[in-house]
Amino acid sequence: MPVSKLASPRTLGSDLTRVDAHQVKPHEYKELPELTDDMLARAVVNKGGRPRSDNPRQLISLRLPPEVIERWRATGPGWQTRMAERLAKGPATRAKGSV
Repeated sequence: MPVSKLASPRTLGSDLTRVDAHQVKPHEYKELPELTDDMLARAVVNKGGRPRSDNPRQLISLRLPPEVIERWRATGPGWQTRMAERLAKGPATRAKGSV
């Protein structure tokens, strides 16, 4: 199966080395607009990230036999979600008399 993703993270497409090496000169400060109280009042702080879930998952520690984990992993990506969905259904019922 061919891989469609890049092996390394994408770059910004700019010469960051040159940008980092730039020393701001006094005459360049004149080009910057003065920060006013009105500008600061309109500023919005964006923390980023995902919104908080109304029903966050809880972290637990669960010891399982290696063969159980390998069987779930063998089902492919998303195995942990599928495992959680199966556990959410409750214990499997067995026929009476079977072990």
